[in-house]
Amino acid sequence: MPDSILLGVDIGTNAVKAILYDLAGRELAAVSRAYPLQTPRPGWVEQDAEVVWRALVATLTEISQREGANEVIGLALAAQAGSIIPCDNAGDPVYPMITWLDQRSADIVTSWRETGRSERIRQISGWRPFPGLPLPSIVWLQRHRPDIHAVAKRYLGVADFCIHRLTGEFATDFSAAAEMVLLDLRTGQWSPDLCQLAGVNLGAQSALGWAGRQVGGITPQIARMTGLPAGLPVIAGGHDQCCACVGMGMLDPGRVMLSTGTAWVLTAVANEPNLAAIPPDMDLNFHAAPGRWTPSRYLGGFGATITWWLDQAWQSPDPDLPLPRSRQFALLDASLLATEPGSRGLLFLPLDSPARGVFAGLTLAHTRADMSRAILEGTAFAVRRALLDLRGAGMPVDELWIAGGAAKSPIWPQILADVTRVPIVLADYPSWAALGAAALAGWGAGAFDSLTDAIDHLRPPVQRLLPDLALESTYDVAFSRYEQLLERNR
Repeated sequence: MPDSILLGVDIGTNAVKAILYDLAGRELAAVSRAYPLQTPRPGWVEQDAEVVWRALVATLTEISQREGANEVIGLALAAQAGSIIPCDNAGDPVYPMITWLDQRSADIVTSWRETGRSERIRQISGWRPFPGLPLPSIVWLQRHRPDIHAVAKRYLGVADFCIHRLTGEFATDFSAAAEMVLLDLRTGQWSPDLCQLAGVNLGAQSALGWAGRQVGGITPQIARMTGLPAGLPVIAGGHDQCCACVGMGMLDPGRVMLSTGTAWVLTAVANEPNLAAIPPDMDLNFHAAPGRWTPSRYLGGFGATITWWLDQAWQSPDPDLPLPRSRQFALLDASLLATEPGSRGLLFLPLDSPARGVFAGLTLAHTRADMSRAILEGTAFAVRRALLDLRGAGMPVDELWIAGGAAKSPIWPQILADVTRVPIVLADYPSWAALGAAALAGWGAGAFDSLTDAIDHLRPPVQRLLPDLALESTYDVAFSRYEQLLERNR
């Protein structure tokens, strides 16, 4: 299929992005549309699903006019997961989308933790519920908005909501569905117990299956709206983080991904859905790669910590003309060149650690640059602890892929390699989720013999960073002090 084109679409929390790829992985065109979050009350974070849908339609309409779009053979969606859209039986929203950032169900989750229900839910679904996940959000509606709960005949995630609008079919994949915390990890079916807990009609939920299968075709109505050909195969994509793992080629145990956005999340790969084989503080999801699962762990809001530090340490002399964020990062990187590993004995505990943020060992001799390095090393120590926990559970850690903001720094990835003693793999590429969706689209549409073949053709060149073994003792001592400090301040 020499002229075949793939369309990967990433429907994120803040924007939708569509990218056309040829079968060698070259980007031919990229289009994006942003949409807002809504905070009608403190702790509530919603979105208008219709606004998200209109952004998707506008993006597909524009991308369909780009050169090569008439050769598209398959489309797949990588979608934000963990948000829920209460819908009527026709699939139309009856209430705003409650996003994964929402905190209104905090009291429900707290009571589940205190009674042991959270762990029982984890044993069924693989997920320990936290505020913002669909299960507690639906239970909140059941208790506080019974009028909405009564008319919500279907609860859809972003993936199956958009798939239904594109194809007329109610379908999704395991990786996107599992974060609804309504799925049985072992059977791959909607859980009767969890659906009963939330008052969800199990029979009205979307059809389930692995990513990479065809779930429908573009309807004539959508073809007229967007310019895409009617019948264009829509292939099941998946959870955006899992699609990013696919784009990177993380299909087998030993490869671990570190997502470094506002929140830092560590994701590994497992061959079976065995909760007993992963650390107890990790969740277990279905991978977008068939026959694989993804243990994951939220490490902290480290991206937010860096944003806070940049605003404190590199302020503009004119408050009406703040420094651009790119300039602040450039100043941070330049300052780090004047520092030495170990930050001259200075330690930092991240702001959302159990200690609530600590600089320890600070003296009059320390500089802003030392404090900057200490912050980066403190986040790297948190990553090292998580990787040690993985190995302690018998899971291999052969390489660490970095996606997100930290991958753009010329210094931070090497600090991570030196502190964790794990080879770092990164690429100067911002759209891993869309790339993973395109790989699934190509495989599902028959352009590639296997998902591995698709990844081999599409993945961009990568850079590998090896740990500096000369720093081993320096960071062993610093890490030991870090863990002692964390325990004392817990």
